[in-house]
Amino acid sequence: MGAMFTQSLSLFPEAAAPPLLPPSPSTPSAPSCGPAEGKASASGADNAPWPAAVWRATELGAISIPTVSTGFSALDDELPGRGWPTRNLTEILQRQSSVNEWRLLGPMLKGLVAEGGQVVLIGPPQVPHMPGLQHHGLTEKAVSWISATTASERLWVTEQVIKANVRGAVLAWLPQARPEQLRRLQVHAQSCDAPVFLFRPIDAQHNASPAPLRVLSVLGTGWQVKLHVMKRKGPVHAGWVVLSCVPGGLASVLPPRLQHLQPLAPREAQHVDMVGGLAPQRHRQPVVTF
Repeated sequence: MGAMFTQSLSLFPEAAAPPLLPPSPSTPSAPSCGPAEGKASASGADNAPWPAAVWRATELGAISIPTVSTGFSALDDELPGRGWPTRNLTEILQRQSSVNEWRLLGPMLKGLVAEGGQVVLIGPPQVPHMPGLQHHGLTEKAVSWISATTASERLWVTEQVIKANVRGAVLAWLPQARPEQLRRLQVHAQSCDAPVFLFRPIDAQHNASPAPLRVLSVLGTGWQVKLHVMKRKGPVHAGWVVLSCVPGGLASVLPPRLQHLQPLAPREAQHVDMVGGLAPQRHRQPVVTF
C-alpha cells in the first residue's frame, strides 16, 4: 500500500511557482495615507448622513415611515418621528384593561376620524360605550367593533384587519399572544398604513416582543396617566411621562380646580371616643412588675 500511494503521488508532480514579475514602470505606486488624510476621512464619515436603520445610541432614531401625532407634546418628544408609528406594532402594557385606552389614544383617534378614518376594535374586554366615545369625537359610523372571544379568534381577526390595510387605526386586545404570534403580526403590519395598537397585561413586559415601540401605562394622581417608554428606536427612557388626560365627557363640565387634582397630604390618626369627639391623649405610666 505504501508503494502504491507513493507511485500515485508521483503522477501529479508539484507545479512550479510562477516567476515574480517586476512592477511596470508606467503604473505609479499607490500613495500611502498619512495621518492628516486618515483624520479627514474619519471626520467625513461622521458628517455623512446615517442610513434610516442606523442611529446613535444617545439620540432618537430617524424613521422613514409616517407617524401620527399623539396629541400630547410631551409624549411626542419621547417617540421617534414625534408620534405613533405606522407600518409597525405599538404595544401598550397596563395593569387593567378599559382604563387608559381612550384617555391615551383619544386625541389621536379624534384627528383620524375627522379625516375620514375608521377605528377598528378587536376583542375589547368591555362593550364600547358610544355616548362616552362621542365625547372623544368618535361617531357610530367611524367605529367598527369585532367581538372575538377566544385568543385564536382575536389573533386571526387582527391579522386579517392588518392585511386589509384599513384607513384609520387598529386597536386589538391580545392578553395571551405569544412572541412568535406577535412576530407574524409585525411582518404584516409593515404593509399597513394605519397605526396598530396591541393592549397587553403588564406582566408581558418580561417577555420578548418584536414590536418596535412598547409603552408602559399606569394611572397617576387625579386625571394623570404616567407612561414609561420601555422600547424605542433611541436611548433608554429614564423616568415617566406624566400626561393630564381628563376624560372627554368631563373636560367641559369640571371646574378648573377639579381638572388639576393634587394628592391629599397624609394626616396623623387621632383617637375618637364613643360620642364622636376627639378623646384626650392619656399618658399611661409604665407598669413595673417584680
